[in-house]
Amino acid sequence: MKMDGKRDYYEALGVSKSATKEEIKSAYRKLALQYHPDRNKSPDAEEKFKEISEAYAVLSDDEKRRQYDMFGHAGIGAKYSPEDIFRGVDFRDIFRDFGLGFGGFDDIFDMFFGRQRGWRQGPQRGADLRYDLEITLEDVASGLEREIYVPRRERCEACRGSGAAPGTEPRRCSRCNGTGQVQRATSTGFGQFIQIQTCNLCEGKGTVIDSPCRSCQGTGMVSRNRRILVKIPPGVEEGSRLRLVSEGEAGARGGPSGDLYVVVYVKPHEMFKRRGSDILYEASISFAQAALGAEIDVPTFSGKAKLKIPAGTQTHTVFRLKGKGLPRLHGFGRGDELVRVKIHTPTKLTSRQRELLSELAKEMGEDVNRSRGFFI
Repeated sequence: MKMDGKRDYYEALGVSKSATKEEIKSAYRKLALQYHPDRNKSPDAEEKFKEISEAYAVLSDDEKRRQYDMFGHAGIGAKYSPEDIFRGVDFRDIFRDFGLGFGGFDDIFDMFFGRQRGWRQGPQRGADLRYDLEITLEDVASGLEREIYVPRRERCEACRGSGAAPGTEPRRCSRCNGTGQVQRATSTGFGQFIQIQTCNLCEGKGTVIDSPCRSCQGTGMVSRNRRILVKIPPGVEEGSRLRLVSEGEAGARGGPSGDLYVVVYVKPHEMFKRRGSDILYEASISFAQAALGAEIDVPTFSGKAKLKIPAGTQTHTVFRLKGKGLPRLHGFGRGDELVRVKIHTPTKLTSRQRELLSELAKEMGEDVNRSRGFFI
């Protein structure tokens, strides 16, 4: 299966979504040795190697894997640049025993992005988050406000997101002069070849932190369980997504926060079934009520309502109670309550009841003699 033009990471590595880190590493190691460009010279080997390496870089990192499991490739692309995906992943222990290249961060980018690469230093928007909220049909009828707790990464208040201890500031990297890149000049017989690489001192950030903030260990981010008030409008539909702007994870390097999407699920109701803004209720009535007519009590979301059953009503007849359904989310008023009646046949009769029913059957010319079996 492909998502957003890319194959599913788990599928690419041939592992299940519940695979452990060791299982993911073992699967990547086996495939990487098969498709490594130094071993496999087939035309599609390099692309295959890139695919499985990207999958391993994401699934071997807890935070990236969580983001991918929630939002797929779109979530990874929204939060991480191509360099971010591979940053911090050490491939050396995969290949060191096989005498193969491709182990460090620079080697990764030589293959994936070529020599001319640079670190994206500007503000980066935070990741969007998803929260699944289960509500009742009564909540749909009335609407509700509910507090939820959302685990997310927030900007560290102690250092205001800088990563430096309070009272200090990150300093400009002396190796790259704040550009995040360094150049290497190599002389060849044809002239001078310039290589532009990510600065390994500041890891492309352009700044160095001498005294990391203790609250966030220099990352500028902390994990919090944030309490958020969610307002669910009356008439909300199953599967609706409510967007809470800027309630997602904090952005990097001063970027804006992502959004929180609350996905609504409605529990099955013990009495009612939903059909848009209408609700369906099944009422059981007796043969006498159906034949002679009656008035019965029917439950609604606003209390009990009276329903008149005309004489001669047949089973599965549907009656409509106007305005007793659910509020219309994108309109005015409410839907209706549809009451379907089902005639209940008694299973235990007294002698007198049996006698009366037999007399009725005779009056109506019906044969109700019970079968006595095949051999009588």
